[in-house]
Amino acid sequence: MIIVSSEAAALRKRIRLGEHTGPTAGQAPGFVQTNVVILPQQDAADFAEFCRLNPRPCSLVEQLTPGDPEPHDSAPGADLRTDVPRYRVFRSGIVQPREPTDISDLWRGDLVGFLLGCSFTFEAALLAAGLPVRHIEQGRNVPMYRTNIACQPAGRFAGPLVVSMRPYRPEHIERVRGITARYPTMHGEPIHVGDPAAIGVADLARPDFGEAVTVDAGEVPVFWACGVTPQLALAAARPELAITHSPGCMFVTDLRE
Repeated sequence: MIIVSSEAAALRKRIRLGEHTGPTAGQAPGFVQTNVVILPQQDAADFAEFCRLNPRPCSLVEQLTPGDPEPHDSAPGADLRTDVPRYRVFRSGIVQPREPTDISDLWRGDLVGFLLGCSFTFEAALLAAGLPVRHIEQGRNVPMYRTNIACQPAGRFAGPLVVSMRPYRPEHIERVRGITARYPTMHGEPIHVGDPAAIGVADLARPDFGEAVTVDAGEVPVFWACGVTPQLALAAARPELAITHSPGCMFVTDLRE
């Protein structure tokens, strides 16, 4: 359901003007945030199949028409070229060092945008239930880690699952699980609770993406599938051009959570 949202639209305007260029966790609470992948049309079918085969990290919210940067279904009037705080640009699978805040100069008539579910969406519900979200508390980007769990491949797209982590006390975990399970297209319930090594995460203090957060004594790390997963698949597929959001810097839609 689309709601006319001054808050989400106002945030996108600030992003478009370059006034907000950082993570979007805690911004526009109550509205769906999405991961972004932009690919040439020749690669779009295989990537769409990768999403279908791996719905937990890559749940598809909207696939745009080739050459059209406007998400007509989820944010009419928005522009995928300007309304993401920071972008990542891949050339033949290699991440370029500069993260632009506007990709208008890179846009082409054959590019296809994909919007994928993001776990930032369910954080408002956790907070409303009195359950803390540590990276918001500490003003940091959510920590994200590569795992030893392989995604289902599609064409040239393949790679490991990436997870985000939020710590909770053991007595809170069932409530956390129940709340986030209500958001199946936003990564849903956790995929793992407890020992990080069991999913190939060696050191919580050294995330592959984002920033480390404090895990207090008595807390347990809780892991969710993460929409940065496609960025590792892009590195494997090596399309001549691909553009994504910078991890943690999401596209905010007008869809209600």
